[in-house]
Amino acid sequence: MGCDGGTIPKRHELVKGPKKVEKVDKDAELVAQWNYCTISQEILRRPIVACELGRLYNKDAVIEFLLDKSSEKALGKAASHIKSIKNVTELRLSDNPAWEGDKGNTKGDKHDDLQRARFICPVVGLEMNGRHRFCFLRCCGCVFSERALKEIKAEVCHTCGAAFQEDDVIVLNGTKEDVETLKSRMEERRLRTKLGKKAKKPKAPESVSKPGVSEESPGPSKIKTGKPEETNLDSKEKKASSAPKSAAANGSSSGKVGKPLCGATKRSIANSEESEAYKSLFTTHSSAKRSKEESAHWVTHTSYCF
Repeated sequence: MGCDGGTIPKRHELVKGPKKVEKVDKDAELVAQWNYCTISQEILRRPIVACELGRLYNKDAVIEFLLDKSSEKALGKAASHIKSIKNVTELRLSDNPAWEGDKGNTKGDKHDDLQRARFICPVVGLEMNGRHRFCFLRCCGCVFSERALKEIKAEVCHTCGAAFQEDDVIVLNGTKEDVETLKSRMEERRLRTKLGKKAKKPKAPESVSKPGVSEESPGPSKIKTGKPEETNLDSKEKKASSAPKSAAANGSSSGKVGKPLCGATKRSIANSEESEAYKSLFTTHSSAKRSKEESAHWVTHTSYCF
């Protein structure tokens, strides 16, 4: 059953005590927060954005997250408060000139200095590696260290000159207390914008709400209701009375009562005072008439053909 062959077991091998609580390496945690995207867990690369809770993301990862309509999203809880691209702010970061990256570590035999960061504070020069508190302005996206904002107190951004308020300052990768305060600010801000949109919507007028009733259209009391026979008789009498009036008006306008407008006497060209050459053009002239001998057979005779 064991312990044969001269083996001597020790106490910790026989007696099992309570398991030790695993401690998270602080350096590894800082590297994960400040160098990797919260959604995709990939290395941060420009364009880099931050949410209203101070977490860092790759912009393309946020767009993919918003476009993904599946019910099971990877790491969806970390970005569940992001409803649209307007909820994130693109950051204006200042590069660290002392950061070399992976250029000098091509063989893999060089020590990676975790204290060295890619970005720095443009005012004080502190590196953004997690050892110092950093924040950004929601109005313009510029990133500064908290020490710079405390030492140089101003109501204008140090880089772009944009005006900001205390509500616009958001701490990057803050503590749990910082996240709770930022979350309450975020909810208040969204509630204010929602109420502002409702107030801007114009109220519909009363006439639009009641399309069936108009000011010009008469009501049911104004409409005269009568028998259909009486209405027909009235319409016939009106037509009969209007007929003689129209005839009298036509007669008075023509100047001759009882005679139509087209009743003018026909004028014969034979009795006119025109020349003989002009009269010979018409069929009523004597030269156009033929005798019976000259005329064709009755079958082929046409009064209009000569």
